[in-house]
Amino acid sequence: MERDELADFLRRRREAIRPAEVGLFDGRRRRTTGLRREEVAMLAGMSVDYVVRLEQGRSSQPSTQLLVALARALRLSDDERDHLFRLAGHQPQPGADTARLARAGLLRMLDLLGDTPAMVISDLGVVLAQNRASMLLAGDHTGFTGYRRYLVYRWFAEPDTHPVSSAPERERLGRQHVADLRAVAGRRAGDPEVTGLIATLRAASADFARLWAEHEVAVRRSDRKTFEHPRVGRLVMDCETLLTPDLGQQLLVLTPADDEARERLSLLRVLGTEEFPASVTAEGQ
Repeated sequence: MERDELADFLRRRREAIRPAEVGLFDGRRRRTTGLRREEVAMLAGMSVDYVVRLEQGRSSQPSTQLLVALARALRLSDDERDHLFRLAGHQPQPGADTARLARAGLLRMLDLLGDTPAMVISDLGVVLAQNRASMLLAGDHTGFTGYRRYLVYRWFAEPDTHPVSSAPERERLGRQHVADLRAVAGRRAGDPEVTGLIATLRAASADFARLWAEHEVAVRRSDRKTFEHPRVGRLVMDCETLLTPDLGQQLLVLTPADDEARERLSLLRVLGTEEFPASVTAEGQ
């Protein structure tokens, strides 16, 4: 671990970010052009004291989980993130925590979308990041663990958590999930994460096994989702998917499909986060 180099790198990256880039108010009375240490601590979910010790070269070796949180808070690029890991004495490896970190460019787009619900997901349907509007609409989907992290797993293994309007609609959406997973499996042939997920799903769900055997392939790029929100009711939202060049991550942007959804989304913004939705369901999610 190179404490002095790590401290210098973290300080310089913190000072290089404008608050507006991470969705924070950029007031005139700030004594620094970049982020404050307490703001980095808040964004990364760690104590201010630990951020101070890191920047002063007095900390113990940070874990990979802490480095992932710092990389996201500081909007590091892939190269900067790998450099951070090496300075801290860790080797970034494909498939480890670093591969589940939303890319810096997508995070910036997420911030810029503001009141438009949006989220970054992996190619396997793991939610990597959400903006505030997305959390207001759909709840926080970043805290799942194990196989429940994967959207396709929750869809087939926990069908009661995803009620839909009709049996044909469930069939249509299920086919979309499986066809998209088939495309991922083709791109990531032999990847143990993908093969393990498929094997688990085939054992857990007869519906998945049936659809998987049909060998349909399609990458989802657009869709329509219906959200049943406990505070504002039903919202029909159009979903556009922006894909990274390697198809490894996706930015999902949700816009109201009609005037009623637009009005209810506006109401939801006013209500704010006083009480996070205990249960939000969405067809196709």
